[in-house]
Amino acid sequence: MKFVIQRVTKGKVSVDDQVIGKINQGYVVLIGVSDEDSRQTADKMLKKMLGLRIFADENGKTNLALKDINGELLMISQFTLYADCKKGNRPSFIKAGKPDHANALYEYLIDQAKKEIPVVETGSFGADMQIELINDGPFTVILDSDELFGQK
Repeated sequence: MKFVIQRVTKGKVSVDDQVIGKINQGYVVLIGVSDEDSRQTADKMLKKMLGLRIFADENGKTNLALKDINGELLMISQFTLYADCKKGNRPSFIKAGKPDHANALYEYLIDQAKKEIPVVETGSFGADMQIELINDGPFTVILDSDELFGQK
């Protein structure tokens, strides 16, 4: 599982020119799922993400987590995080999770996040989405379950 986490002051996602998810200060998270991922992987990734202390405290140091600032989440599925560009110039996506599996884990992540964070907005799985955000910093963190936990 892969998360690309962007610390934002605002974020929104649209489908067919209709805004379907919108947040203020918090994270826009792009989520990639592989077939090897499980709910256990999702739980670990969510815990790691929510524990990240990447918001400034009163002294300007990055010491605060999302909950500490009453931050919001915009979670968007993005299978292209599993692009394999080793051969040629056209990426292969065979490492991305099959749609049914990936969507189930994406929905699970959303449900679990809602237990922790009051405002959780989402994209639309499999849709052609347009994402707008104001990256605060810029500050972007990539979490990869294989690197973090030695597993998918």
